[in-house]
This record gives sequence, C-alpha cells and structure tokens, in this order.
Amino acid sequence: MSQKPAKRSTSAETVATNNQTASGANTATAVVVPIRSFDGALSRLEATLGRSGCSELMRRMASRVVTAADGLPVHIASNDAEVTAWAHNRAVSVVKADRPGLSAAVTKAVQQLASAGVSRVVVAHADLARVRSLRHAVGIGLVIAPDRWRDGSNVICVDADSGFQFSYGPGSFQRHLAEAARLGLEVTVLRDDTLAYDIDQPEDLLELSEDERVDLGIERSVVCR
Repeated sequence: MSQKPAKRSTSAETVATNNQTASGANTATAVVVPIRSFDGALSRLEATLGRSGCSELMRRMASRVVTAADGLPVHIASNDAEVTAWAHNRAVSVVKADRPGLSAAVTKAVQQLASAGVSRVVVAHADLARVRSLRHAVGIGLVIAPDRWRDGSNVICVDADSGFQFSYGPGSFQRHLAEAARLGLEVTVLRDDTLAYDIDQPEDLLELSEDERVDLGIERSVVCR
C-alpha cells in the first residue's frame, strides 16, 4: 500500500521589524529559478540513480517549481543550452548570467527584473521535491524559507530594487538574515515543509513517500537497494 504525502505544515515567525516596508502596492511579482544544468545535476545521487536518472529527477523537480509559481511569471537563471531549450519549450524566459556561480546568476536576474519594473522577486531553488505553491512566500521585507537544517536558503522573497546581496552556499540562511539586518528589512522566516525539503543526498530519497517517488519518476527498487 502506498503512503500518502504528509500534509503541509506551514508557519511563519517574524524575526525583526525595522523601518523599511514595501512601498506602495505590490504591482508586480516574478519568480526566479536558478538552474546551472541538468547534465551533472545531483551528482551525489549518481551512485543511486545513475547520471541519466539524476538529470531526469532534476528536470521533474524543476518543472514542479515552475508550476508552483501558480500564475506568477517565471524566469530561469541559467547559461546552459539544454536548460534554455527546456525553458523555452515551457514558454518560460531565461536570464543569462554574466559571471559564474549561483549568487551571481540570481543577482543578474533580479537586477534585470528590477529594471523591467518588477517590484518583488521570489527566488526558489529548482530541487524542491515537495513544493506545491510559492504564492505564500510573497511578502514585505525579506521572506525566507530555509532548508530542514536552517542552513540553506531554499526560497527568498525581497524587493527587486532593494540592493539585497545574495550569498548562497553553506550557511546562507544566517548570511541572508544578516543582509536583511544591514538593509533594515523586516524578516519573516517561513517554516514550511513543502519548501524546506530539497534533494541533496541519497538518504533524502528515503524520506519520500511511494506516491512522491512515483510522481518524480523514482523507482522503488532503486531507492531501497
């Protein structure tokens, strides 16, 4: 008998309230999804899924994140030709980075969207296996959904023109909180298991229910061996 996915648990904690809030009406919000590549993605899972299995899993999770934008315009941040073709097939625009690295790719995309008149950006990682909607991550100041260990920054929402300095990598959650404090932003930490759950290690696959594995194209025999 297949297990049913756990119900979503969502809560928010306001960490700090300072003197800066969103000015005026929220006239435009866009979603940025950085994807370095599909080929070579999820390399820690290659021994379990194989290279092609990792690439396919990354595509499926990225598709879920794009769908979770729930009507908000999506922009993929990538320089990869395969990712670009994948995005265009889904009528999703692509912003090419001028420097290597996740933080640089996101910064370039946010700056370009700010120049185009977008007021708020939601930056979401592409490996969120349980994501359903990103709408509730939209808010004033900094809204941030950390990973399960409150180390990484799975989803961030900020004003596009706030000058927020993105700094991804290990320990990014605390660095992003410090950046919000530097800018005087109100901070809301969104504790949501559908946003906190990302796929990095083979053991992460074991926490998925059978239904979730089927949705992501992961064979039970592969995970359990």
